[in-house]
Amino acid sequence: MSNVTTSCPFCDTLNRVDLGRLEDGPRCAGCGRPLHLDRPQAISGEALDRVIADAQVPLLVDFYADWCGPCRLMAPVLDALARDRAGELLVAKLDTDRHPYATMDFKVRGIPTLVVFLGGKEMARQVGVVSRKTLDALLDSLAAPQASP
Repeated sequence: MSNVTTSCPFCDTLNRVDLGRLEDGPRCAGCGRPLHLDRPQAISGEALDRVIADAQVPLLVDFYADWCGPCRLMAPVLDALARDRAGELLVAKLDTDRHPYATMDFKVRGIPTLVVFLGGKEMARQVGVVSRKTLDALLDSLAAPQASP
């Protein structure tokens, strides 16, 4: 299974979606509008813990602000990543200005900060602008089987 929880961009209803069935065109349970999981999903600080806990695939959260130049540089990279890896990854974004308490809870000291969660736990963190190649390598390393000691 590859279930994730995400917020509807229209009505903020939390929806549980099976990424293995994206071709079925998931819709919001609240308003019925389509959920486009092939792009970064805006999430609130209130929903963040639930989204992290429910993700059965890697979840990459971009802590950003609209005024941040480096954050704007990362936006097209994250758009492409979400599109190219739809079904195997969820890319989310959290506005640090609108949700400062979430920023403090996750000890975000600079933006953009990209945090990868897997199984409800933080697995990796990158601060600042990073290349698509770096993000792909990071995500691929998390998917690789871990060698036992």
